[in-house]
Amino acid sequence: MPGSQTGDLIDQFLTSQVNLHKTPSVQYVFFDASNIIHRFQYGWADIKNGIAADEATTYNAFSVTKTFTALSVLRLAESKTIDIDDPVKKYLPEFPYSAGITIRQLLTHSSGIPNPIPLRWIHLFREHGSFNRNEFFNEIFIKNRKTKSSPNEKYAYSNLGYVLLGQLLEKVSGLKYEDYVNLNILRPLNIGTDKLGFTIPNITRHAKGYIRTYSFENAMLGFLFDKGKYIGENEKGWSFFNYNYVNGPSYGGLIGTPNAFARYIQEFLKPYPVIFTEETKKKLFTENYTNNNKPTGVCLSWFKGALNSKPYFTHAGGGGGYYCEIRIYPEAERGSVIMFNRTGFKDERFLDQVDRYFFM
Repeated sequence: MPGSQTGDLIDQFLTSQVNLHKTPSVQYVFFDASNIIHRFQYGWADIKNGIAADEATTYNAFSVTKTFTALSVLRLAESKTIDIDDPVKKYLPEFPYSAGITIRQLLTHSSGIPNPIPLRWIHLFREHGSFNRNEFFNEIFIKNRKTKSSPNEKYAYSNLGYVLLGQLLEKVSGLKYEDYVNLNILRPLNIGTDKLGFTIPNITRHAKGYIRTYSFENAMLGFLFDKGKYIGENEKGWSFFNYNYVNGPSYGGLIGTPNAFARYIQEFLKPYPVIFTEETKKKLFTENYTNNNKPTGVCLSWFKGALNSKPYFTHAGGGGGYYCEIRIYPEAERGSVIMFNRTGFKDERFLDQVDRYFFM
């Protein structure tokens, strides 16, 4: 456990996030390969009904899902089913972009495939059973056929690239994307679908996702989708999103508890992981360089950084109603997770503000 002063400073800082009206709730976990070193939870999963967030509360993780997609693709590479330096079109004949784009370039956001605003790519909870994601994205690809740059010319984040990785995974494995992740990542780690999966496991345990009622971000949403359909009433200065799913699970569909995401990250800290080889781990965390040999700061889905001289790999997930980050400190053999039920639209590197107390 951390020293009492360290824990107190963290708790005070995170408590202020709720008390200063920056989020309805926040949960934070800091850990090593086997143990939780510090855990914090505070605030409301449901403001109107006065339901506090607790360890069973689930949150949308959005783009954090991309790390699961990348690992899943590398699982196929481990078995020699694919080679990530092959063209995508070799395995996905209907691939709508240049035949020269490789799987690796999709993984490292260097393919040049565009990234139209994904905030409108959602559908309501009640529509999920009839929603056809392939039909939806076929139309998106038709409208966005032109690449923004040549393959590996530069880094340019693309959710569409990870939609295509999900389609490739399904084509090659013969499994639905969600089933592949469950069978090859979650089940071997003994993480149940009530803790981590692609559907809301229990509405009463799922945190409502909020946006400040009186904010530029909320006003902006009116230009992106029907707010009457997707945004609910004002709850003490916060407007909630009616429960919904993203249209593409492979770029942002995971939903779970902070503890479940911590269990996933702990696997990367173990000397003998059960869901990937050491070679795969090395590939995941090798930075990509452009054709001109410029570092991009991106590995295979993971982003590089450092906090007080401690290198880390990280990924953020943000969108309507939720924001989260996951992080691995390989040299310090530590990891962290933070989750909010408030809207976040960019990579905030919020964990820099919290984890620093452990690395002073």
